[in-house]
Amino acid sequence: MSSIKFSPENLAAELSQFNEKLVQSYNTLQDLGEIQVGQTAKDIIYSEDKLQLYHYHAEKTPGRKRCKTPLLICYALVNRPYMVDLDPERSFVKRLLELGIDVYLIDWGYPDAADRYLDMDDYINCYISNCVDQVRQHSDKQQINLLGICQGGALSLCYTALNPDKIKNLITMVTPVDFQTPDNMLSHLAQQIDVDLAVETYGNIPGAMLNDAYNSLMPMRLGIQKNLNIPQQLKDQASALSFLRMEKWIYDSPDQAGEMFRQFVQLFFKQNGFIHQQICAGDKTVDLKQIKQPILNVFGSFDHLVPPDASRALKGLTASSDYTEYEVTSGHIGVFVSGKSQKEVAPAISDWLKQHDQ
Repeated sequence: MSSIKFSPENLAAELSQFNEKLVQSYNTLQDLGEIQVGQTAKDIIYSEDKLQLYHYHAEKTPGRKRCKTPLLICYALVNRPYMVDLDPERSFVKRLLELGIDVYLIDWGYPDAADRYLDMDDYINCYISNCVDQVRQHSDKQQINLLGICQGGALSLCYTALNPDKIKNLITMVTPVDFQTPDNMLSHLAQQIDVDLAVETYGNIPGAMLNDAYNSLMPMRLGIQKNLNIPQQLKDQASALSFLRMEKWIYDSPDQAGEMFRQFVQLFFKQNGFIHQQICAGDKTVDLKQIKQPILNVFGSFDHLVPPDASRALKGLTASSDYTEYEVTSGHIGVFVSGKSQKEVAPAISDWLKQHDQ
């Protein structure tokens, strides 16, 4: 059995190298200004309460076929939607624009105490519904394409089932459908939550608390290993900007409207509502069989928040005769910001939308 051998000389050399990296990191940070995110040009075309609806400026690429039907992106309520426009070199939105897709995006803003009683009815039948109508009016189209991300994908499924006449094509990305697959660590954690007590205690659920819960799912990788590797991440300006933009997004966590949080945890995590057909938004019952549109279901092979089987469960739950799965070899966030996303994922989505643009 081999043993690990330490010598004072080796330890001293390693500490000296680490100290040099720390100094280099400090110097790199001194040269950085404010960390900029979401830099792709856009206009606010609609506002309601905390919500803002963006329309991005189209990229004009000579000779490239454009998609005639606009695309509305519905992000999750947790974290901020600029994940899809993190930086100019890793912008999912910018890549779609370059490929001829007309992009709109819902920014949910930061809920405060006034939003404590917003519920599923408000988010689906009011906010999303109003945004869809605004995009239809702004683009002069009777139907639009809808792309839902993570929790936003679940909400998009609900909306499309309730309003099938307004959606031409539906894309779900890293979207949970079966919320109780055995490998879903987030679901196992959610089962232990007394959601009524949490809402009664906090009102709105603190975003920082939810962020700690997500980090607890991978404590070594997202805690110790990441912190030890920070000097390497800050070795030069390019890598530092990439790292810090991601860190800014991770810790930019809005609080969650209390009643919406309560309903979402109960209906989806605890009752597995899509699987057992138990989802309601206000007085409207969600029936996924009302979805007959073409569906593209995109998920990550190594997604620890939404395991592949949680997304694959969508197959067969709708009445769509044109259902396609696209598995990306990445994690939850890599689907949007990895090099593969820029080279493969965005072009695949663009091609699919254009093929279904008749």
